[in-house]
Amino acid sequence: MDNQNDKPRFNLSWIYIIVAVALGYLFMTNDSGGTKEGAYRKATYSEFQDYVDKGWCSRIVVNQKEGELRMYVEPEHTRDIFKRDVKGKREAYLEVLCPAEGIQPYVDALNSDSAYVSQYGKVKVEYEQTDGMLTNLIWQFLPFIVLIFFWVFLMRRMGGGAGGGIFSVGRSKAKLVDKKNGPKVTFQDVAGQHGAKQEVQEIVEFLKNPQKYTELGGKIPKGALLVGPPGTGKTLLAKAVAGEADVPFFSMSGSDFVEMFVGVGASRVRDLFRQAKEKSPCIIFIDEIDAIGRARGKNPAMGGNDERESTLNQLLTEMDGFGTNSGVIILAATNRADILDKALLRAGRFDRQIHVDLPDLSERHAIFNVHLKNVKTDESLDIDFLARQTPGFSGADIANVCNEAALIAARHDKKVVTKDDFIAAVDRIIGGLEKKTKVMTDEEKRTIALHEAGHATISWNLQYANPLVKVTIVPRGRALGAAWYLPEERQITTKEQLLDEMCALLGGRAAEELFTGHISSGAMNDLERVTKQAYSMVAFMGMSDKLANLCYYNNQEYSFQRPYSEDTARLIDEECKAMIAEQYERAKRLLLEKKEGHAALAQLLVDSEVIYAEDVERIFGKRPWTSRTEQLLEANQEQQEKATAAGTGDSPEEKH
Repeated sequence: MDNQNDKPRFNLSWIYIIVAVALGYLFMTNDSGGTKEGAYRKATYSEFQDYVDKGWCSRIVVNQKEGELRMYVEPEHTRDIFKRDVKGKREAYLEVLCPAEGIQPYVDALNSDSAYVSQYGKVKVEYEQTDGMLTNLIWQFLPFIVLIFFWVFLMRRMGGGAGGGIFSVGRSKAKLVDKKNGPKVTFQDVAGQHGAKQEVQEIVEFLKNPQKYTELGGKIPKGALLVGPPGTGKTLLAKAVAGEADVPFFSMSGSDFVEMFVGVGASRVRDLFRQAKEKSPCIIFIDEIDAIGRARGKNPAMGGNDERESTLNQLLTEMDGFGTNSGVIILAATNRADILDKALLRAGRFDRQIHVDLPDLSERHAIFNVHLKNVKTDESLDIDFLARQTPGFSGADIANVCNEAALIAARHDKKVVTKDDFIAAVDRIIGGLEKKTKVMTDEEKRTIALHEAGHATISWNLQYANPLVKVTIVPRGRALGAAWYLPEERQITTKEQLLDEMCALLGGRAAEELFTGHISSGAMNDLERVTKQAYSMVAFMGMSDKLANLCYYNNQEYSFQRPYSEDTARLIDEECKAMIAEQYERAKRLLLEKKEGHAALAQLLVDSEVIYAEDVERIFGKRPWTSRTEQLLEANQEQQEKATAAGTGDSPEEKH
């Protein structure tokens, strides 16, 4: 099978080249479309002298460089020489090979003969030093040659630089990965995502040992779809599959199917699956499949002949049509599974949807271990601390944190990367670059300090609000102040938890109104988040008293009609206003209760510009509630201790 695939493919462009050369030869040897005998012919020197003596010569052109002459024939004597009339042609002539220096004496003798001159006239002789006919042909066909080369160049560019140019535009652009040129990424390089790794590892096992699964009557899945937010490692998992599997691996992006020519996408799909069937068993990986897998009929601006839809139709047919794709498994990745066509997601095409979610606390710890292998860190660096400081970070974000921390340490001429460098890297990624040169008045600085202290005070004294990590009034990015919190990594969220978070968000505006007597534009982002959260609670989650247990969520794309009436819309607005007003008053009451602590926290912010959770704990005391993140961390530590004890043969009790 491999030897057959290594044979050179027949290229259709050679046929066009042969036809073009043949036509060019006929054209150049045809003298403006006539036959060879009809326009000119070759003659001997004796024939030439005979025709000149008879007076059939119009003029003679001698090419001294090539050593030949052309005798142009009088129109009335063309029939005598060519045996037929040559009409509608340029002057007919004879080609004669002769020494150029012997022509002039012969012509002078004729022109000195008075009888010959009186009957036929003097013989005209012209001399030229050019390359003759070859040069004329080059100048005549040079524009056509330039146009042909330009056309070939353009077609090669439009064909993506492929060897066949325009004739290979319908071929697949998939990159073949095998043992020789495969990546070195393995499943050990993919930290976290234990469930997703188990799913894709099973796919590799399907191809390595199919009898284990088929002998019980099972069928190998035809496809698996990796779904998750950006940066969670979907493409990295596919690379690990390519590195682990002992089968060919075709990698292609969804946008590679789309081209400016009609029908190219469908042709590339057919060519991709043809190559895959030849090398089966194998894996096809399509990254960002939503580029061609978007639901059909959702775009009113395009008709039924949309190129993307034609490509999708061909993909659906190849994945599960009348043909069989035995031994070909399709892997695809997307972060927009909600817009994919339902026919693409059904069983028989993508049998499995593998969810690659954002990593939790323990998974972030493992991801940090992977990315810190090549980073020179301080021995006292606590990776658990870094994992706690990066809630909601994806694997790509964590890699960026490690790289940014190394750059910051190098900028300060450090030998190792310390904890402070990682904190600065997290702050840089979340809030942006510090703008220490921005000038603020004392009044603006105090207002910002009261605002940020209001957030910190409320969040510290509410059970379900996110605990504080750091607060600063140094401008970062577009924000004049910033606060970092440690969000609870919950699987479900209750109404009480959402209300506490809403109250903490309103703490900044409430502090401004209470302690400065006016409100500012600094709370715009807080109000935006609170408004969105309130509408989500009322309209989507059914957490309203008057609209209890109702969800008006509409997932229909390009839908211009709300799924509720005007009266319901008015009621939703009223419920959201009441909910926000209630939490705003609650924040003001709590701030008045903690007035002294809030004032001390604001003054500390004015003096030092940056405060941490330890400073807030010193003012308000330790929080009486244990956060879920801390519970997860304790459970993770206990699990690691048990694993260590099992490896050494000691029980946890004996170790302690």
